[in-house]
Amino acid sequence: MGMLDFTLYDLIVRNALCFGNRPAWFEVDDKTALTFAQYKENVDRLAFGLQKSGIEKGDRIGVLGKNSLPYFLLYGAAAAVGAIMLPLNWRLSADEIYFNLNDCTPKIVFADLEFQDLIDKIRPELSSVKDFCNLKGDEGRFTSFDSLMESSAHPPVLDFSDEEGFVIIHTAAVAGRPRGALLSHRNICCSSLHFHTALNITPEDVHLNLLPMFHIAGLSMLFQSFHAGALTVNMSKFDAAKAVDLIVEKKCSVMFDFAPILSLILEQQEKSGKSIESLRAVVGIESPETIEKYQKVSKGAFYVMYGQTETSCLATLGPYDARPGSAGSTILLGRIALFDDYDRAVAPGQTGEIGLKGPMVFKGYWNLPEDNAYTFRDGWHHTGDLGRFDEDGYLWYAGRKAEKELIKPGGENVYPAEVEKVILQHPAVEATVVLGVPDPKWKEGIKAVCTLKKGASLVPGDLIKFVGERIAGFKKPQYVEFVEELPLLADGSPDRAEIKKRYGAA
Repeated sequence: MGMLDFTLYDLIVRNALCFGNRPAWFEVDDKTALTFAQYKENVDRLAFGLQKSGIEKGDRIGVLGKNSLPYFLLYGAAAAVGAIMLPLNWRLSADEIYFNLNDCTPKIVFADLEFQDLIDKIRPELSSVKDFCNLKGDEGRFTSFDSLMESSAHPPVLDFSDEEGFVIIHTAAVAGRPRGALLSHRNICCSSLHFHTALNITPEDVHLNLLPMFHIAGLSMLFQSFHAGALTVNMSKFDAAKAVDLIVEKKCSVMFDFAPILSLILEQQEKSGKSIESLRAVVGIESPETIEKYQKVSKGAFYVMYGQTETSCLATLGPYDARPGSAGSTILLGRIALFDDYDRAVAPGQTGEIGLKGPMVFKGYWNLPEDNAYTFRDGWHHTGDLGRFDEDGYLWYAGRKAEKELIKPGGENVYPAEVEKVILQHPAVEATVVLGVPDPKWKEGIKAVCTLKKGASLVPGDLIKFVGERIAGFKKPQYVEFVEELPLLADGSPDRAEIKKRYGAA
């Protein structure tokens, strides 16, 4: 490790010194509480246990579980030994989880009890995995988590830089396969500092941790609160009534929101009559109506943003009131340019593909050199998203490029091509186009427009169930419309723009 490096383990050591006896973590499920000094001690014990079990620098650690203290300890221990975390979305199907594991070949996998049956089904195919462990102590039939914690604290010797990989997060399946985005220690630290600057996070803040640790927004908010010396109040599963109670009891002051989280909290607050005025800062993506209702009820601020997993969560950030409707302005250590289809910079005020450079940009997609060469062409990370800048430098999001059409129900990423591939496996379906439509709950819903084979019959509910049995439930369409024919382009392919025009209303 060089003199100029600063890894996430350095952060853990620094915080144990600066905030030693201050509370770092409160677990809602079992009331476990931990100080910053205790967190470092537990991380050191776990790191030593991982090393004794054969985990070395660069090895991947798979995790399939709900938010918990052991999960966060694994992030710290991986940072200590130079291993790479591979958090898995527990909402995925067994086939999807198998793909992500097999894609990154972890040496060890941790799983909650409720997911161990799923792991057992695919276990014979996971040749890279040397051991399977319970994520929560002795809760399960795998190797005990506690057995890795039996050694006394043993600080590791660092021999890697902050530019090396720390976590792989699989993005939505573009062209039919997910891609593992590799983020470095520097990426995560940089993300934390941008949140601190914009939201003015201090050790007096309390972060309500609602988003899963496999999601870049959940991971970024977790580390930014830890970085600032703030307390994290962790929920393993979102419950609006419980969230309101925690905001009141723990004086929670910051959180990340994807629709419909905030609207559900506001509905519950209205029913209970409890005050949530401690919630001074919420950042995320939400409807203007919900944002303005929150600001009226809590008198807090809402911060808008644009970003991706590949940009360590952020590319733009700013208060909603500064320019309502925009996605904020470019982060302090970032540079954004907008490009046309020939990668030429567009004129001010025009719409173009969003390109980013700076220390927030990820290291690349795991084992996909051709994808990386295309994404990083001309020294820019090409996001596949469209936007325009106004005269004051605020970014206005304008959708996705046709090659990267994406639907975002409740903050998850869903590629139409992946859903279409499954729908076409149904024997009654001739052709389909999947598109995003306005949705009152999820902000954006999934709709399938289909034609049926001659003489075939099918009802929407049966097709929705068919899809949900084959891929993650959040990827199945909420809406299905059967039509006589789909409009086509001259080359015979579906005219997606016309289909969206005809069938893409709320």
